Amino acid sequence: MDGKQLRNSILQWAIQGKLVPQDPNDEPASVLLERIREEKARLVKEKKIKRDKNESIIYRGDDNSYYEKFSDGKVVCIDDEIPFDIPSGWEWCRLGCVSTITGGKRIPAGRNLTSYDTGHKYIRVSDMKNGSVLLDNIQYVTEDIYQLIKAYTISKNDLYITVAGTIGCVGEIPEELDKANLTENANKIVFSIIDKRFLMYALQSELVQSQIKACTTKVGQPKLAIKRIQRFLIALPPLNEQRRIVEALEEVIPHILKFEQAQIYLDKLNTNLSQKIRKSVLQEAIQGNLVPQDDSEESASILLQRIKDEKLRLVKEGKLKKKDVIDSSIYRGDDNKYYENLNGEVIDITDQIPFDIPTSWRWVRLEMICLYIQRGKSPKYSPIKQFPVVAQKCNQWSGFSLEKALFIDPKTVPSYQGERILQNGDLLWNSTGLGTLGRMAIYRSDLNPYGWAVADSHVTVIRPMPQIVSDYLFAYFASPTVQTVIEDKADGSTKQKELATSTIKGYYVPLPPTNEQMRIVQRIKTLFQSLN
Repeated sequence: MDGKQLRNSILQWAIQGKLVPQDPNDEPASVLLERIREEKARLVKEKKIKRDKNESIIYRGDDNSYYEKFSDGKVVCIDDEIPFDIPSGWEWCRLGCVSTITGGKRIPAGRNLTSYDTGHKYIRVSDMKNGSVLLDNIQYVTEDIYQLIKAYTISKNDLYITVAGTIGCVGEIPEELDKANLTENANKIVFSIIDKRFLMYALQSELVQSQIKACTTKVGQPKLAIKRIQRFLIALPPLNEQRRIVEALEEVIPHILKFEQAQIYLDKLNTNLSQKIRKSVLQEAIQGNLVPQDDSEESASILLQRIKDEKLRLVKEGKLKKKDVIDSSIYRGDDNKYYENLNGEVIDITDQIPFDIPTSWRWVRLEMICLYIQRGKSPKYSPIKQFPVVAQKCNQWSGFSLEKALFIDPKTVPSYQGERILQNGDLLWNSTGLGTLGRMAIYRSDLNPYGWAVADSHVTVIRPMPQIVSDYLFAYFASPTVQTVIEDKADGSTKQKELATSTIKGYYVPLPPTNEQMRIVQRIKTLFQSLN
């Protein structure tokens, strides 16, 4: 149970009469309600408030059912609205029967608030936080605007309830904001006799908040109407018990807040720790430290030769271009530096090799172990949902999804060569844009109900050779080794950074034997499941 759940539970105990004991000497809530009705009648007579046409009395009949009797004499059974039994001396009632709810007022169109102190404060929903109103950034209205909206103020004795945007927040008005103007996105709740803080807690409880949620989701309206607020059902205790409840709540709530803050800190710590562990696991994996090496396995050198032979065969069959078979060999010299013999030219690449690897592994250029590395192309879109295009938003670290994909014009399908059509296991690397650059997913054909997909021009498709495990390459590109320097390898301005295809092809990758790649992937999966 987190801090919010604990607070809700205690509020629920309070409004069910379970937080403090009842005192049979207390004046019952029925007498309190009668005094409130008399007070409202007096204010109506003095024309200070309007008569509530929906005023009602809720009572329990001889058949033990609950009924609501309206001022026009109409009686309806409301058993299905009553969520729990209440103690003797308590009464069910509607919020509108014990208070008056009125709206705020927006400033005239085209006019703005000011931070200059004009003497006329204006409370916005954004100022309403944690059951009160923040004073740090209070805005003001000018004198001429004030004259137009001066009737729409709120008193320090009232409560507010937000009715648009963030709906259902309830709180008090600080003394410094007494008689301030109120936004049209909140209403004020005016009452007397009832304990103000009890009513605030009652309106913050799950009993009322669930009613708010029900009437906003069922109707789908963007604003909570006054007539709906008036119909909120509340359980009303005797006045003395209201005060005892408030006293008990205010003794325990500070401890709940401390618990909630500690819980937030712990959750953040757990999240950060989980992320750090995941990064550490990936880093250990690609350095050869996650699973043991097996001397009986074919080394990465032999694997590379087999891949090269396979590529040469594809060139001979016309399925691959000769330029896609590069002659590269990376080795460690006697001086302990790393060198690459690239097409007969030897270059020092020590500053590009981030760590040492096991003796059975090899450093390789990415293009040496891939069949295809190419950006997608800009599509002509269509409303016909038949041929999806994988865009950046389809590729998340959590996985590949076509939920947000757009679709190409069916007439343009023939313009996509066979190699552009995505294949199961393709790596999809977001290659442009601040915030998405470097994010990767693996294309899973079983997650594509359309059976066909291509990538757009912001995504690079990396198709490994069959001897290379896609999930291993994914682990490498998700690791801190790659992700912490992703922008350094990119070209362009900050917001227009992009990974050129030539840069991606030239990435140096630590390559284990195929069987070890599979063991690494399985070990990562097991450890991540444990973290989850």
